[in-house]
Amino acid sequence: MHRLNLTIDEKLYEQARAVSFIEKKSISQMIRESLSEYIAKNAKTKQQADLILEADDEKEILSILANDEFTSNEDFKNKFNL
Repeated sequence: MHRLNLTIDEKLYEQARAVSFIEKKSISQMIRESLSEYIAKNAKTKQQADLILEADDEKEILSILANDEFTSNEDFKNKFNL
């Protein structure tokens, strides 16, 4: 696990503290769950991020991301009737 410094609005922080108390869940856990859900909802961006994280050649990957379009696996299957 890594430590992260985060800056949020005071009102949002106070709401998070209240929800944390009510649900007996740490703010860190709520943030982890929210980030996981956000990333899962954005499949295209998740694929791009995974590509960057797995890359051996950063320049090549950044070039691909900048210049190529990405298609979801589902769209690819539908396009080629797989």
